[in-house]
Amino acid sequence: MTDKNHLEKRIFELHATVCKILSHPKRLEIIDLLRAEKEMGVSEMAEKLGITKANVSQHLSLMRQQNIVKTRRDGVAILYSIANPKILVAYDALRKALKEQLEADGKLLEKF
Repeated sequence: MTDKNHLEKRIFELHATVCKILSHPKRLEIIDLLRAEKEMGVSEMAEKLGITKANVSQHLSLMRQQNIVKTRRDGVAILYSIANPKILVAYDALRKALKEQLEADGKLLEKF
């Protein structure tokens, strides 16, 4: 296998892993929160998402392992933010496509 083929296979593997991590609705909500707030701690996220701090921490841990989010220490607080703004570009493109699909489906349903 050439280096180029090996690199391509590795990129496919990473792509699939990131998509798998982002396949959970709460993780997508976390991305949405961090987009709006830029940085946020676990307690605030838990309150806004309506889930436990432990659950938020589990989601963030998986997202951090794949470099979707990053951390910054501020005193005793650990703040989370989006690691790479290009994640938001992909997030927005998919949401736009899904919204268009739902709108098109709605128009199809109106005809029946």
